[in-house]
Amino acid sequence: MAQPARIVVGVSGSLGSLAALHRAVAETRRAGPDAHLLVLHAWEPPGGEFGHRRSPCPPLLSAARAAAEENLAAALAEAFGGAGPGVPLTARTVRGEPAAVLLAAADRPGDLLVLGPAGPWWHRGLRGPLPARCVRKARCPVLVVPRPELALALDGLSRRRVNAELRGLVGADARAGAAGRRRGEGGLTRH
Repeated sequence: MAQPARIVVGVSGSLGSLAALHRAVAETRRAGPDAHLLVLHAWEPPGGEFGHRRSPCPPLLSAARAAAEENLAAALAEAFGGAGPGVPLTARTVRGEPAAVLLAAADRPGDLLVLGPAGPWWHRGLRGPLPARCVRKARCPVLVVPRPELALALDGLSRRRVNAELRGLVGADARAGAAGRRRGEGGLTRH
């Protein structure tokens, strides 16, 4: 007898992971009434496992665990607006490196692992992009959801461009205020 379909999705709270979550819900619906969605948020202690083993701090570890649980709850609330996805869902926070956690969860050939796009380069660190690592090592199909259009639009706004636009707005207001003061409109007047 075949096992029911299980769709596993990694959620970090980013726009890309929320897009992956919505796609995982759609894939769960498509898989049929016996399908189940497993939503995972992987977390590591501050400083990583090596740092924690070197100088353990139980209060810091508890705080990191609580923050991970809050991040997962916030991501689910943001994705579904408190209404729920309409499919059987289990949400868990799991301590461990994200790729290892996701690959351990999606360990059956009939599973489907759904991932968002690779994060920014500063999040990847030395490990490389999470989707690429999962695609190389997965025992099941992996679906990598492209970046949402909103994320692409936000990426297009460089810090320089935004700062230039803000300076232009502030400069326009300052110029209008100076012109008004010269004409005697608003501002302080000398008598």
